[in-house]
Amino acid sequence: MDAIGANYAGVFDHRLGFGRRPALLLIDFIAAYTQPDSPLYAPTAADAIAHSAGLYTVAKAHRVPVIFTRVLYGAGALDGGLFVQKVPVLKRLVPGEPLAAFAASLTPDAQDVVVTKQYASAFFGTSLASLLTAQGVDTLIVCGVSTSGCVRATAVDGMQHGFRVIVPRECVADRHPEPHQANLFDINAKYGDVIAASDAKAFIESRQVLERPEGSLMACPE
Repeated sequence: MDAIGANYAGVFDHRLGFGRRPALLLIDFIAAYTQPDSPLYAPTAADAIAHSAGLYTVAKAHRVPVIFTRVLYGAGALDGGLFVQKVPVLKRLVPGEPLAAFAASLTPDAQDVVVTKQYASAFFGTSLASLLTAQGVDTLIVCGVSTSGCVRATAVDGMQHGFRVIVPRECVADRHPEPHQANLFDINAKYGDVIAASDAKAFIESRQVLERPEGSLMACPE
């Protein structure tokens, strides 16, 4: 065990595990991260999308709620506040901009929820927490980009809102390997469980489905 591992042993890295009712959250799988000529290009985003698409297919088959997020600003990006001042390239993410469109290989259908956000966390300034609570969700399977930005921010807020956060490691990506690995380490240590995508898939496949009287669908325990 290295010095870092020894320092964390017995203090961090405890497992939260899965709860009873999952939702799949797909964070910012947009063209800005998949196009090589984009200033936000993340070389491993395409692989993360491919793995996430597999989870998406299983989630849909088992009627697990699926939520997509995207970052989108109005003209002038005034709704981006200090975030767009810190990262000016984000001002390009406006309606009609091709880079702001969902990646062609993984797009929401009419039954999926799309949450539009202006900041890193999928919870900040959005209705996501209320949506999940209304559906009885207690486990949030988080995929997306970037690991060090929106994924981490969402993982932190997810845990703070009382959700069990699960991050399938093959389903997240970043622009550089160092922050990617460092943030997976930190998420697993403090905010959620970083697991294999195959384990997340197996969990979803183990669920049965409960249809509520009002017609909303969610996974239920065995």
